[in-house]
Order: sequence, then structure tokens, then C-alpha cells
Amino acid sequence: MRLLHPLAVVRYEHHWTHQDVADIVARATNGSADRRKVWKWEHWGTEPDAESQAALATELDVPLGEVFRLGWPGWLPDGGPIHADFPWSTAGVLKALDDTLERAMPDRRGFMKLGGQALVLLAGQWLAEGVGPVAAALAGGRIDLPLVEELEAGLPRLRRMEAALGGPRARHLLHAELEMVTGILKEASYSDRVGQRMLLLSAELARLAGWSSFDAGLHTSAQRYWTSGLRAAHAAGDRALGANIIKSLSLQCYDHGLFADSLALAAAAVDGAGEVTPRTLAMLLLLRQARAAAACHNRAECDRLLATAETQMARADTGHDDPAWTGYFDPAEFHAQTATCHADLGRPQLAQHHYATAVALMPAAKHRDLATYTVQNARTHTALGDADHAIHLLEAAIPMITAAPSQRNAARAAAARAELPLPTRHPKVQRLDQLLATLSA
Repeated sequence: MRLLHPLAVVRYEHHWTHQDVADIVARATNGSADRRKVWKWEHWGTEPDAESQAALATELDVPLGEVFRLGWPGWLPDGGPIHADFPWSTAGVLKALDDTLERAMPDRRGFMKLGGQALVLLAGQWLAEGVGPVAAALAGGRIDLPLVEELEAGLPRLRRMEAALGGPRARHLLHAELEMVTGILKEASYSDRVGQRMLLLSAELARLAGWSSFDAGLHTSAQRYWTSGLRAAHAAGDRALGANIIKSLSLQCYDHGLFADSLALAAAAVDGAGEVTPRTLAMLLLLRQARAAAACHNRAECDRLLATAETQMARADTGHDDPAWTGYFDPAEFHAQTATCHADLGRPQLAQHHYATAVALMPAAKHRDLATYTVQNARTHTALGDADHAIHLLEAAIPMITAAPSQRNAARAAAARAELPLPTRHPKVQRLDQLLATLSA
């Protein structure tokens, strides 16, 4: 079941209907018990008045001080807070992973619980904290290097499955894999080297689980995985992997319109990555800093970053030992991200050229990425006045989204449909709307 608004999560957990909530508020305020207003709070984004919020908070045992401090809907108790104050140590990693595993999978929140500034503060701590020794549990069986290598060997398969099947389908498997690795870290004994490899494995699994949750539109779950994965990467001493997780948090801020915070996080990722390969540097520069700069309408900075990233990409295939998680960042992805920068800067012709190149270079099996950039290319055609071809591209993208379900791609398709300058009664628009309705179903 998908419950995107925090109030929907609260109702689900308490077995309340919209009418139940309306009755709770009405009893306390002597107002009307109209369930339609509760429905509007969830679906229209309207905010209850102060009296209604106070009545609901009293029923939920939430202090009024928290209501005023956090605001609507942030104060609703929908799965507990994201703890960002665990120690930057192995013990802190295990506490963070335990907290994530307990709360992330049932978390149905479609909003960010940690705001952009809180994430920037977290990135600052990551930059400043030193790396301590890896501590193993004293109980349990001994874990040796061959077993770790077998666990690591499964990562390429998990990455391919997540990319091919989409986040909503893959996140349960990734959560289970992370739970298994966390259990080993907590209960087994191992050498420092094996412990470091296990921490790196948990960090990458948390990154992938976070990405699949993000793709499914479950933003609080994504933050839970990413913040615990960041600690695991830090404890293992892998600055580049930590930077990649910070980069993901930057993209989340970008998607929520927090462009200044997105840029700050992207800069922190590059600053803290350490010595990295040209492909890794291009990915961190292009994917986050350039896109965040474009979203902030800083043309000169975006163009400078794009040029730097292009120089790095030209050096990417010259024998460097790239991290495995950079494998997706190929020429197709480079063109796609370059296109997005130009689209954000109001350059639809340049964007269209790069999107078309990206789609032409991308393997047919990458349904989700093909859908993303086909939809984005449709938007550039709309911006250039070619609505007919935009509709054609959107229709072509729908089977790709069906093959690899993605809440983000479904939302992109809906946004592209809303930009079409054609009336709803137009036959092509009516057919497109029917196809888009299948995504919601």
C-alpha cells in the first residue's frame, strides 16, 4: 500500500478513516465533522487551522511545542525521527543500521523528514570526523575473507536488478541483504580487514536501498538508508563512497526544489571525496554540482563545471581503476545529465541534442533510464513548439515505465503531460491520458 502523506500513514497505523479524524477534531473544537476537509489535508496540500492541529496533537500525545516547532505535517508521528546524531564510529554505524532496518521498510512517508540544512550539517560532520578502528563483536562465528568475497560478488547482480526492475520492486531484496550483512557485523568475529570490507558492503547496500526507496517516492526511507550508509562508508575509510551517498542526498534536495542545499551538498561531496578517478570526479562534478548550479540559474558556473567534467570524461577510459558503483556512468549517462543542465538553463535545443544522443547510446535493457530521458526529451520538444512529437515520445516512454516501475518517472511523465499546449479534448491528448492512467493503476 502506498501512503504518501504523513496523515495517511498516521490514519493507517491507528486504523482511522477520514471521518474518524474529522470526528476527533470536531469533538475538541465544537466544529463540523466534515471528512472532506481531512481528505483535502492529505490530497490538496491544505493546512489545518491551529485549533484542528492542536486537537489532533492531543489525541496523538504530541506536545504542542512540537506542533509549533515542526509545523504541518512535520510534527505528525509517522515512523519516528531520523537520528542523525549517532557517533561516527563502528558502534555508531551498527546503531544507525539497526535504526534504519527497524524503521525504513514500513516507512511510507513520501516527504523528506530531514530538511536541506540538516543534511548540509550532516555532510559537514562527515567531512570533519576522523576514522577510528573497526571493532568486531566477540561472540559468534569467525568470518573470513572468502565469505566476504562471496557476499561482494552479489553486488553487480543487485545493481543490475535495481536498474532493470525499478526501485519499488528491488527495495525489499536490498533491505534483506543489508539486514543479513548488519547481523554479521553485530554478531560475528573478524579481522580488521574483513570488518572494513563488511562495512563497505553495508554502505553500498544502504546506498542501493536508499536509491530504490527514492525511486519509489519514499523519501524518508531513502534518507534513513543513506544517512546510515554514510556512517558505514566513513567508518570503513572510503571517502569516495561517502561522497557518492552525499551526491544522492544532493539529488533528493534538487528534486524537492532545495537548490541551494543541493549545491552545498554537491560541493561537500567533491571536497570530501579525496583522490578519485577521472570518471568518479566527472560524475560527482556533473551529476550534482553542475545540475545544482543550473537549477540556481548560475550559467557561468554550470558551464565551467560541464567543461571540467567533459575533460575528466575524456580521460575516463585510460586504465583507471574506477569504483564498481561508477559503472552506470557511461557516455549515455554523461549526455543525459548534460542535457538536464541545459534544460534547466532554458536551452531546449542543446538539451534535445544531448537527450537524443543519450537515448541512442543507452542499452535497450535499461528501461528506467530510457524512460527518464525519453520523457525529458519530450519536454524539450514541447518547449520548442513540437507538441505532436512530445506526445509520441511520452507514449513510447509509458511501456518503459511499466517494465521498470518508478514513481519519479511517473511524476515526470505527468509533469510533461501538464506542459502540453493542447486542450484536454484533443484526440491525441485523450489517448495519452488513457495510457498515463495505466501507470496510476
